[in-house]
Amino acid sequence: MIQLGKYNDLIVKKEVDFGVYMDGGEGLEILMPAKYVPRGTKPGDTIHCIVYQDAEARLIATTERPYATVGEFASLKINQVNAVGAFADWGVSKELLIPHREQAVDMEVGKRYIIYIYIDDKSGRLVGSAKTDRFLDNVPPAYEPNQEVDVLVAKPTPLGYKCIIENQHTGLIYRDQIFRQVHIGEHLRAWVKGVREDGKIDLSLQPMGYRNVIEPTEQAVLRALHLNNGFLNLTDKSDPEVIAGILHCSKKNFKKAVGALYKQRRIVIDEDGIRSLTPESLSNGQGE
Repeated sequence: MIQLGKYNDLIVKKEVDFGVYMDGGEGLEILMPAKYVPRGTKPGDTIHCIVYQDAEARLIATTERPYATVGEFASLKINQVNAVGAFADWGVSKELLIPHREQAVDMEVGKRYIIYIYIDDKSGRLVGSAKTDRFLDNVPPAYEPNQEVDVLVAKPTPLGYKCIIENQHTGLIYRDQIFRQVHIGEHLRAWVKGVREDGKIDLSLQPMGYRNVIEPTEQAVLRALHLNNGFLNLTDKSDPEVIAGILHCSKKNFKKAVGALYKQRRIVIDEDGIRSLTPESLSNGQGE
């Protein structure tokens, strides 16, 4: 059965001057216009393609790659707005309609919005919605602590950034635990810190645990030392934002990593920063 707005593996049934017809099953033929047909395609070949409806509701197949498919969210740019609604670029030539009733605010040309793609029950057409909350958190979360997940950064909040997890749930990355620039609409890998009793999900941009956090931070410190002639002007009194800007980690993890490297006799700690402790320096009695 054809899945509208999703990927389908369809067999080429016949060639015509303006493209090929794909076998949609049960006698259904779906046109793939010539500009989307891979070079060398012949009847009997299978093509991985998206199926959508044109303005006359005819099924069309394309090898274009949309930014999201039915059941998924994406940050989409609005190309035009008229009496019917807004039309967004979703990576396919035929723009995606976001009806006025599905707009959280009046959309503006050139701006981006987080959009959910679905099939309208009444019309049977592909549409988008910016009223995303009703499509989320409809099933109980079943994530394990430290589970790696795909997230879409949805919007800023006073506490941090609200994210969409695996196209199903919402979660929060706390602002004081972000050590790099984060952009709305960006896809990230994140880790589940935990699921609270009320079902709310806390996220982290770093995996938890000493091996997953401190050891990579140790390597980041050593790399920074190497790039700065063996010296870093960072101490336990340095501003957390300065540490995050250089090493992309929290001040707490920086201090743990420095302590570990000191115990391993790989660095020395001065009043104004930290220095690499090379094998040559050890033989000269430094760092004692």
